[in-house]
Amino acid sequence: MRTFQLLAALFVLCGPRCGLAAPPNVLLIISDDQGWSDFGFMGSDEIHTPHLDRLAAQSAVFTRGYVPTSVCRPSLATIVTGLYPHEHGITSNDPDRGVSRDKMLRHIQQHATLPRLLAAEGFLSLQTGKWWEGDYHLGGFTHGMTVSGRHGGEGLTIGREGLEPIFEFLRDCDDSPFFVWFAPMMPHTPHNPPERLLAKYQADGRSPHTAAYAAMCEWFDESCGELLEFLDREELSQNTLVVFAVDNGWIQNPDIQWFLPRSKMSPYERGVRTPIMLRWPGRIQPSRDETMLISTIDLAPTILTACGIRPSAAMPGIDLLSVINGTPANRDILYGEIFTHDAFVIDQRAAGLMHRWCVTDQWKLIVPHAAAAATGPLGIRPDPRSPRDLATGRAALFDVLSDPEETRNLADERPEIVSSLRRKIDNWWTGPE
Repeated sequence: MRTFQLLAALFVLCGPRCGLAAPPNVLLIISDDQGWSDFGFMGSDEIHTPHLDRLAAQSAVFTRGYVPTSVCRPSLATIVTGLYPHEHGITSNDPDRGVSRDKMLRHIQQHATLPRLLAAEGFLSLQTGKWWEGDYHLGGFTHGMTVSGRHGGEGLTIGREGLEPIFEFLRDCDDSPFFVWFAPMMPHTPHNPPERLLAKYQADGRSPHTAAYAAMCEWFDESCGELLEFLDREELSQNTLVVFAVDNGWIQNPDIQWFLPRSKMSPYERGVRTPIMLRWPGRIQPSRDETMLISTIDLAPTILTACGIRPSAAMPGIDLLSVINGTPANRDILYGEIFTHDAFVIDQRAAGLMHRWCVTDQWKLIVPHAAAAATGPLGIRPDPRSPRDLATGRAALFDVLSDPEETRNLADERPEIVSSLRRKIDNWWTGPE
């Protein structure tokens, strides 16, 4: 008998005295291109996010969450596989010019993804929004909106054109447990919010591009609120694990509808940091952790464990529910990696490596890959969108507690820390030769 069926049967037979309950449904909310501090619950008084603020008040919130890489496709692939980009092989958004996108889709089919593992235990799963991996079936979803397209094709209407596909799916699930991938292309460009929201942020002296980005953040928040309110109305909230994260960071360029350096596609905090929160009424007590280092590599093992499913042995992440319940995390460092936007050599996973990085409680080390800093890995042209202040190939060390914006490179002043962290990065992954 499958795990969820066994748990449900035991719960019916012996009730609460057994201490057992049916496995939770799962709603995974992923913001797209949003700065880690651009939420009310993260301290913003300029961008209004009342619905996510309410979710945060009901959740275990980790303010020092990270993504291992700061561009959409590989970051989303990490969330769905629980693997680092160099492990799952999806390192970049696009293939090189003239190469068919279909050739990039083989990697997702090789891994035990969240929806694939959940489906084996009877879960129904729905893909909506951003999904770069072709047809939703390739990722193991039982239901979905995307069948083709670069960012997610047909799935990109979710949020911007309402949430009815999700509502219909949830109504049809009956008693089956469900997993919903809600990754609307919001606040991602195009920044075209409703006029009522745009007008709210068009204050004197504010750039029209900054105003549009802020309005997009609130529009995304409204979509999240509508979805969470539906769970309440349908009496689904009590046994639904809600997980929230951002795929990568963003600093709005005030002059154009684009991002500034040191955010998206960079190894800096404004590129790789994200709040992460989990809500499961009655099972997770609301809390706020300002110090613990967690990563989106932790989401897959956390979700699987909550659902009574053993995570794949290949997943390097930890179960955050155990941490929330008081088990020591046994982690004092996080790792990440940044690749070129285009995968110039699709099946050579590390060919586009630009930077590796790690962060401890206090220190952040960024190590540019030597070849990438010069002419590009394997002689390939460097990505012009990568941070130019790292183009020399020299490591950068920052005290992110006292200098969260990473303005002062301390590598020359603290060479012993650089050496120590560099050894740890190399022990984690040496990268290509």
